[in-house]
Amino acid sequence: MSMSLSKDDAVPASKREYHRKPLDKNSIENIVRPFILSDDDYKEIMQRMRQKFDDGLGKETNPTASVKMFTTYVRGVPNGSENGEFLALDLGGTNFRVLLISLDGQEVKMESKIFLIPQQIMLGSGVQLFDHIAECIFKFMKEHNIIHKNIPLGFTFSFPCKQLGLNKAILAHWTKGFKCEGVEGEDIVRLLHEAIERRGDIKVECLAVINDTVGALMSCAHSDRKCAVGLILGTGTNACYIERIDNVELWDGDDDEPREVMINTEWGAFGDDGALDFIKTDYDKKVDKTSINAGKQTYEKMISGMYMGEIVRLLLEKLRKGGHLFGGKGSEELSTRGRFYTKYVSEIERDMRDRLTGDVDEHFKNTKQVFDELNLEKYTDEDCRITQYVCSLISTRAAYLAAAGIGCILNKMQRPDVTVAVDGSLYRFHPHFHDLMVEKLNQLVEPGIKFKLMLSHDGSGKGAAIVTAVAHRLRQSKSNSQLDELADAMQKQELEGH
Repeated sequence: MSMSLSKDDAVPASKREYHRKPLDKNSIENIVRPFILSDDDYKEIMQRMRQKFDDGLGKETNPTASVKMFTTYVRGVPNGSENGEFLALDLGGTNFRVLLISLDGQEVKMESKIFLIPQQIMLGSGVQLFDHIAECIFKFMKEHNIIHKNIPLGFTFSFPCKQLGLNKAILAHWTKGFKCEGVEGEDIVRLLHEAIERRGDIKVECLAVINDTVGALMSCAHSDRKCAVGLILGTGTNACYIERIDNVELWDGDDDEPREVMINTEWGAFGDDGALDFIKTDYDKKVDKTSINAGKQTYEKMISGMYMGEIVRLLLEKLRKGGHLFGGKGSEELSTRGRFYTKYVSEIERDMRDRLTGDVDEHFKNTKQVFDELNLEKYTDEDCRITQYVCSLISTRAAYLAAAGIGCILNKMQRPDVTVAVDGSLYRFHPHFHDLMVEKLNQLVEPGIKFKLMLSHDGSGKGAAIVTAVAHRLRQSKSNSQLDELADAMQKQELEGH
């Protein structure tokens, strides 16, 4: 019996259905069961995560904590009074972006330009790199006729850094193909300022260095004042949130209002100490073992886009070898590590959504296209259903795990109404991820706490500028307050003199 195909989706005769043995549903369920976690499992995960958060925030426990809870030194979200022009830099790969962002209340205008970082500069000296960045800033400012202005700047620097202040970040080590000499262990803001000073023809001060979670939060907070959590669900995963300074034992900043600060949880490392071993499957262990950072980023490897496709591939291969898929016959592509892309998971699950909504006549259009890309010779509609089921299980577990993390943060914060800013390709393109997270969060968040998940736009650009605008506002407010205190003291002295 051949598959039911539309004219536009016909497949070669060689890919007609094979004669398959009766489906052994019990055997399949036994194989996939480890990915189906109970409500009690997710509640246990939340309790363990809360303990790891507390360890990371504690002075004595932080040095050995798996979840580091880094202080970002970002002290406030926009209040709507931010206005003016701000520059933003976004460096995280071979392309470097400069943005000019104008804020006027809720109105945001953005102009940007992408500059290439040549290979010889990526592998050259730190002086060459930052001179090149300063040259790009100069060209951009000249092009936009702002060369004569003194403009505050925010820097999204997407490399591992130890933050020592809002505008002080020490590069731990280079990644993504960069290997510039003389930068590791140095303050990247100082290096940028030195490059600008060497030029002498532009006036720019970097007020803030941020990561992508903070950028996502601040970008949403500009339009939604209830935003207090930032979440990345893409190639990797991480979250930040606003914490009371009284709970941050390692706080070494000033005691000014507001008495809160954003914490970069670095929650991808949750479970590196064994806290998630009770839910770790053999497939998770294999993904970890073959990764470039074995034993690290345990939570991230169960959730994010870098690993999801590989977990699905391993499970499909297990089913195939057991004779439950493709008549036991696979392909070189399916047996190659990393070849089942996470985008395939989203595409296959889109078939399920379309089937439920009745948007298409052909139930397995995307699934069959993925099979063709994997050079699978023969497959049946039942193979399509099983593959969809596997993809659904893996992405549902990922969404529920992410929801457990956000639920832990919301319960810890105890704010009555919180918006969660979310960015990343996994969240953006997976057809069910948002709904799955909301479904599980409704079960895990304490009664009385309202929440909303909001897609963040351009956190690395807009978010960096808004962090800078808030820092600029707070600095001006502090300066004005000091001037008022000085004026009061002088007036008092004058009165006493009379």
